[in-house]
Amino acid sequence: MTAADVPNVLNVQEPGAVRGLAEVFPQDAYPFPRVEVAQRWLREIEVPDIDCYVVLVDGAVAGFAASRGDEFFHFGIALGHWGTGLAQTAHDAVLDRMQSRGLQRAWLRVFTRNRRGRRFYEKLGWHPTGARTHSTFPPYPELLRYERAVERHAKG
Repeated sequence: MTAADVPNVLNVQEPGAVRGLAEVFPQDAYPFPRVEVAQRWLREIEVPDIDCYVVLVDGAVAGFAASRGDEFFHFGIALGHWGTGLAQTAHDAVLDRMQSRGLQRAWLRVFTRNRRGRRFYEKLGWHPTGARTHSTFPPYPELLRYERAVERHAKG
């Protein structure tokens, strides 16, 4: 991902977040913080320890991902590609990259009330650890920590 990709990434991220996280961030009270998220992406692209990726379909941005050390940091796929298998393909590509760097385990955080996201990760072998934190964005919803082996076909 480059700074030039950020507007297209936001065009994917915002509708997915609005729809997928409606129970977590009700839009009437907590609209998608587009400016803040754009600024965060621009900062993170410059951090050497964070790898930011775009998922391309026919040359157009259809998703995004980021990893930070052993953390599967950010992830999303355009609404039009939900249910097509693109998310699993992109997920596996990030894990392959992490494995190529010698990592054996990875972790991520997912919103407790993000049922779709939790089902997705659990289907791909992620397991909740019980550890909980909170988002830095109001209303500061709870996040659950998940872990798994980095090896693509591992289920635990």
